[in-house]
Amino acid sequence: MTPSQIAQRLADRVIDVAHHLLPGGKREGSEWRVGSVNGEKGQSLGVHLKGEKAGVWCDFSTGETGDLLDLWRAVRSCDMGTALTEAKSYLGIAEPKLEAPSRKAYVRPDRPKCKAPADESPVMAYLAGRGLKPETIAAFKIGEKGRDIVFPFLRDGTLIHWKTLCIDRENGKKKIFASKDSEPCLFGWQAIPEGAREVTITEGEIDAMTAWQYGRPALSVPFGGGKGEKQAWIEHEYSRLSRFDVIYLAMDNDEAGKQATEELIKRLGRERCRILDLGCKDFNEALDALFYTRDDIDDCYAKAKTLDPEKLVGAETFADDVCAEFFERNPVVMGMATPWEKSHDTIRFRDSEVTIWTGWSGHGKSQLLNYLAFHGMRQGEKFCIASMEMPAKRTLQRMVRQAAGLNLPSRGYIHAILEFLGGRLWIYNQMGSANTAEMIDTFRYAARRYGVKQFVVDSLAKLGMAEDDYNGQKQAMEAIVGFAHEMGVHVHLVAHPRKADDETKLPGKLDVRGGAILTDLADNVITVWRNKKKEVAMKDGSEEDRAYYASHSDVKMVITKQRLTGVEETIPLWFDPASAQYMEREGHKPRQWIEYSGIPQQQADQEAA
Repeated sequence: MTPSQIAQRLADRVIDVAHHLLPGGKREGSEWRVGSVNGEKGQSLGVHLKGEKAGVWCDFSTGETGDLLDLWRAVRSCDMGTALTEAKSYLGIAEPKLEAPSRKAYVRPDRPKCKAPADESPVMAYLAGRGLKPETIAAFKIGEKGRDIVFPFLRDGTLIHWKTLCIDRENGKKKIFASKDSEPCLFGWQAIPEGAREVTITEGEIDAMTAWQYGRPALSVPFGGGKGEKQAWIEHEYSRLSRFDVIYLAMDNDEAGKQATEELIKRLGRERCRILDLGCKDFNEALDALFYTRDDIDDCYAKAKTLDPEKLVGAETFADDVCAEFFERNPVVMGMATPWEKSHDTIRFRDSEVTIWTGWSGHGKSQLLNYLAFHGMRQGEKFCIASMEMPAKRTLQRMVRQAAGLNLPSRGYIHAILEFLGGRLWIYNQMGSANTAEMIDTFRYAARRYGVKQFVVDSLAKLGMAEDDYNGQKQAMEAIVGFAHEMGVHVHLVAHPRKADDETKLPGKLDVRGGAILTDLADNVITVWRNKKKEVAMKDGSEEDRAYYASHSDVKMVITKQRLTGVEETIPLWFDPASAQYMEREGHKPRQWIEYSGIPQQQADQEAA
């Protein structure tokens, strides 16, 4: 929720909020009256309690005014981020239920050996030559080290990251250094006013300083344009950016800048993003080369492009995508591949699609999905698993076994695997029934903040509907499909089949509980079937039975629908109970997929046991 939305929620309860924040005041007609934001008795500050202005306040002695979120900040003497957190708690707005197995450890960098630029230093001369004033340089706490500019990345006065830029360019190339193993973050927090509701994001530190000099609070990305890891800072700054109603995007007008803009819109929310067109490369060019005045910049902001609702799109905007469908995109190689080499071209798990996974109870749907997820993470995919039928620790226990290729890995190996999963896997920590809308809100948060692209819902039956509530199932499915398309992600949905008398037979896509209501909306439908006749024969059957079933696979992964390619095939798999791994050929041995120095000893201990 944006700050304005939070403020409106407070305004809906304006009388209670006024009592809460200013208990020393009293009601007079349609206003709550008090002496000041300090709460003493008096008449100087009034809060409107009724009508269109409900929640608006003004301190007539100081001229301060604003909404109830501004009042919260003023009364508590805190920044906007703290005010938002406290207001959400007061309103009972819960944070998303999202947990990760582990997190990458960042280090706080040592302070670089530098000083504030001297009046006549080469660094000060360079910055002045770029049009920057001494007060701007001081506001951003810029340092100098010889002929290097030092840009400190600060949060609440704490140094999180730093970069240096040499003012000399050999062969026209920038010479940049940055602190190692420090947390990726935005530059410029030290100059953001506490009550700011709008911010501009630029592609360079000097551009952010220039925007500030024009009177516009601004931050700079740490690693320039581009997508993916270039914008890894979003995860770490997502909560802090929630204080802004409007985010202006002023990235460079090149391909890398366009990629960054596209990712920021998707991750930060198109409803509050605006595209700023300066008519030139960047802010500093507008100042240093084109001599834009403040009025010129204000005019650019007034004309900033708002983004239409995502569902309202002109046909011409699809030109590049449609051409790519004809000439560039091969559906066979698009999306996440399966772990089994021979089936790489059989099915892929593509963006903006939903796959239904079905099969009889106990046939290993969830287990196979866990194995698929782990291998997806090895390919660079990020997953979020909502396993409402199994505690998170049990899901992770199974995935650890699959990663280790061992029934009982050592404590050290377990920690190594969970460290690998950190930053790749998040758990929607909910057991039992879940609210569909709440779950999808959390998924949307994970997609935006962490860049998660693959989501597992296990299962549809845990989304709060009765078995015969087909309308409720359809609505849940429609919501999941809508989310997949909105965020450009893939959703794996476990849906149980109807009960049957003979579970030795393969269920088809129309056997899914809910039938065509669900499968028509899905892009792919996959059945997981366990060969229980083989299990019985190999354990208690005759020699003839064992010989017959020996060459049969343990499990079948049957693709009964694939909308994009039309391919419908059966993928035979062999299962190892100790490791819970699925192999593509008979006789394959479990593998240790995660590097760990103690593996040789681990294997020796296993064999000895």
